Parts: sequence; structure tokens; C-alpha cells
Amino acid sequence: MAAIVLVPGFWLGAWAWEEVTPALRAAGHDVYPLTLTGLADRAAEATPDVDVYTHVDDIVRLIDDNGLQDVVLVGHSGANLPVTGAADRIPERIARIVYVDAGPLPGGMAVIDFNKPQTQQEWRTQVAEKGDGWQLPAPPFDPAADPDNLAGLTTEQLARMAKLATPQPFATATRPLNRPTVPPAMHRSVIASTFTPEQVRMLADSGNPVFKPMADVDLHHLPTGHWPMFSQPIELASLLDEIAR
Repeated sequence: MAAIVLVPGFWLGAWAWEEVTPALRAAGHDVYPLTLTGLADRAAEATPDVDVYTHVDDIVRLIDDNGLQDVVLVGHSGANLPVTGAADRIPERIARIVYVDAGPLPGGMAVIDFNKPQTQQEWRTQVAEKGDGWQLPAPPFDPAADPDNLAGLTTEQLARMAKLATPQPFATATRPLNRPTVPPAMHRSVIASTFTPEQVRMLADSGNPVFKPMADVDLHHLPTGHWPMFSQPIELASLLDEIAR
């Protein structure tokens, strides 16, 4: 059995894993869902200085405070950089990184850089107009406007996401992660939901600089929207259990 640390993506807190955590614990794992600085129940800690390294510190601190070893470190979406940075810092404590509908990014790349130019501009506009210049407001979670990412979610789930989501400190999106020249060897898995393993392999083999780091990852497919912890929590827990063993 494994020690599994669950790190939510943008706008979310530990609450996002509420339906995944019991299934993993029932399978015998020690599970640690984490709220990052400035989000959810830690929203009062949000400041313009909260960035990707703040969130790396959060993960390392949780692992240190609980004396965890052989950790399976799970990062959803925008948590891809914090989990990568934490594994770079304490590789001897990490057994595997699991990226949920995300993947490892090249060193020097920020989360915002992964998005299309139109989305990048939309984010910057939202931050300037609604986020006091340093917070990215949560999206409206409107399935009519974003059907692919919100696939599989009920009206009740969408309403709960909109109610509980909190603004994201924007420096967590704009500050890149500087990785070691030779990153530590690490077992890595990707659970792809809005893209397929075949697409990842094709883009990685083509030399695409964003997908090239995924060339040697262990790929799994859980076809649903971008939020499988809500749309397919039991299936996601089953996959994580399988990967962690």
C-alpha cells in the first residue's frame, strides 16, 4: 500500500478529492488530500507573492511533517508544476508522480504558456479587470461554453464547483519552474481524460517541445472531461490504486 498525496488543480482545494479519498483508503492506502496556499479553506492566505514555489513548499512540508516515504504524488491539471518541483526537491521521498489530465512541462515553462494565445490573453484580462491585478477568477463552469472540459458533470456538480471554487493567485500560472539541468530519474504516469495516449505518443514522437517530456511516461486513459475527480471519482480512484501498487 502507498502513501498518496492528492494535489488539486487551479481554483480547487482538498475538497475536490472528497469522493476519491474514501475509495483509496478503503483499498488500504494512506491518503493526504492537500489544499494549497491561497485556495479554498486557505483563501485568506492568498497574496500577490503566492507562486508556484509557494505551492512546491506546501507539498514538501506536508510530506516532511507526516514523515512520508515512497510517496505517490498526484497532481491534477495546473498542479503539474508544483508536484514536479516537489519531486525535484525531494526525489528520495517520491516513488512516482501521477499527472491527472496533465503532464510534465519542460523546465522554464509556466502553466499559462501551455494555453493558446487567446486563453492567455483572456486570463490576463480577467486578472486585470476582476482579480485586482493578481488573482485569476474561477471560470463560470458553463458546459455550453466549455463542453469538452466539463463533460460528464451533472448540474449539481457544476453548481458545487462554482460555489466552492476560489480565485487562483496568478503568479502560480505565470512563474515558470526552473528544473535541474539533469532532473532526477522518476517513475511518472499520466491519466489522460480530454486527450488520448495515442495523441501524446504522436506529439512526443514528433519532437513537440511541450509533449516531448511525456515520451517515456506510463500512459492511462480515463475518457471523460477535465475534472475526473467529480465526473468519474470511483474509476479515477481505481486507476490510482492500480498505478500505486
